[in-house]
Amino acid sequence: MTDYQQYLDILEKKYQHPENESLSPFERVDLAINRKQPDRTPVDFWAVNETLEKLMSELHLDNVEQVLQLLGVDCRIVSPRYVGPEREVLADGTFYNVFGSHRKRVVNEFSTYEEYASFPLAEMETAAQVESYSRWPDISFWDWTSLPGIINNLNKDVRYHIRYDVGGIFETAWGLYGLDKFLVDLIQKPEVPLAILDCITNILINNFKQAVKHADGLIDMVYTYDDVAIQNGLLMSKKMWRKNILPFHQKLNHEIKKHNVKILYHSCGAIFDLIDPIIDEMHIDMLNPLQPRAAKMDMQNIKDTFGERVAFHGAVDIQHTMPFGTAREVTDEVRARCQILGKGGGYVCTTAHYIQGDTPVENILALYAADRSAN
Repeated sequence: MTDYQQYLDILEKKYQHPENESLSPFERVDLAINRKQPDRTPVDFWAVNETLEKLMSELHLDNVEQVLQLLGVDCRIVSPRYVGPEREVLADGTFYNVFGSHRKRVVNEFSTYEEYASFPLAEMETAAQVESYSRWPDISFWDWTSLPGIINNLNKDVRYHIRYDVGGIFETAWGLYGLDKFLVDLIQKPEVPLAILDCITNILINNFKQAVKHADGLIDMVYTYDDVAIQNGLLMSKKMWRKNILPFHQKLNHEIKKHNVKILYHSCGAIFDLIDPIIDEMHIDMLNPLQPRAAKMDMQNIKDTFGERVAFHGAVDIQHTMPFGTAREVTDEVRARCQILGKGGGYVCTTAHYIQGDTPVENILALYAADRSAN
């Protein structure tokens, strides 16, 4: 018997026939988002490619969907088929991604990551120059008509909770300009940074409109993000965030809410001091990722303070527990999260960011085999 056969037995016994359960995965997540108690805490999954490949190899699975089914995951993420230009690769191996960000691949012993190779908008001096940037993506880069088929294929046996990743605004913007320069220029000469934020916001709105138009009611939630904090505090003052970042999220979220779609918002780090305005002024439905080792991110306090106004997603530690803890420590943490954040509904359990390539398979299986009840 492998170290993790006990977890496989639990997963195969409990979660392999969602079509026969009293609640569908969609209903379970929908209840949680609306802060009502489902039959059990729903779960989600996100991981780097190397983790997925390791799971498929060790568990003899053929594709990502089989991984999600084995783990009893209630959510699915969809994207339209990309039909745009091939990635522009330079002679040095660096490349431009679909948003015109200049990247390079950096490899460590566990994974390959994309880091910034340069900041192509850093020398621009006017909003007009930003708006005429030749590498902004066009809505024609995606086959939006592919979405219904993709979603219906996922839902053919049971209805899952379907999420569309619309993207981030601030992170995408500074990735074209440089973080330090972006923050300084927001104060000293904001024309170009604000123009970048505006261009990206408009692109995301147009993409969302295409997605929701062609999906025809099949998208249940939209995922947006922007990391505005680090381990010990915010990247900027609340005043600066409210003046320069918040209005663009409000513009995007206003369009999303017109279509009666829920919003999952992601911001890593010590964001406790921004949670109030994120809820009240951005009008989100669910907050992710609840990084548990960041300053002031105490789960009981967060649930007590905000749990009547917003649902939560994430919260299982990837800085220590998942890669370095024992399987028992993983199980205990999952139980604690479900009992605190999942009490009365309002929680989708998953890791506080992508499961990294250094995480043991046993710990991943222990997370999903853990008791998902909220009592």
